[in-house]
Amino acid sequence: MAQSVLTPVYGVIQNISPSQNQCCDSMITLLTSNGIVRFAAGPDTFVIDSARLSPGMSVAAFYDANLPVPLIFPPQYQAVIIARRRQNENVAAGFFNRNLVAADQSLQLNIGAATEISTANGLPFECSPGGQYLVAFYTATTRSIPPQTTPRRVVVFCR
Repeated sequence: MAQSVLTPVYGVIQNISPSQNQCCDSMITLLTSNGIVRFAAGPDTFVIDSARLSPGMSVAAFYDANLPVPLIFPPQYQAVIIARRRQNENVAAGFFNRNLVAADQSLQLNIGAATEISTANGLPFECSPGGQYLVAFYTATTRSIPPQTTPRRVVVFCR
């Protein structure tokens, strides 16, 4: 994920079908507020908690905005991370500095006593999560710049 700019797409899974050319790859069709978006998911796609994806599931799928994409309709991206979402929940992914501010200044995390912090493989993370790639699950934010939130959960992708 070095130098990745992870961009989220929120939607509900409409269909999951095997890739035409690769046995280990799938094509996931999401219904978003802007229409249909397709994601190629393969062995390198990280699914948070190894959730079994299924139609009707609300998810956040992240793609690397630095990678080229085909100019087709509906849009199609290579999924880097897929996370199941709770109702009214947002998911942010990307590099957060030591002060827990996202690299693009879009969000600042304030870790609370109830915030669950774990590594990508589910082990407890006892250190400060700053200076790492993180996936944060949260609901409300402040109207400050950058917006601040106390996440429900943080997943740390250790370098």
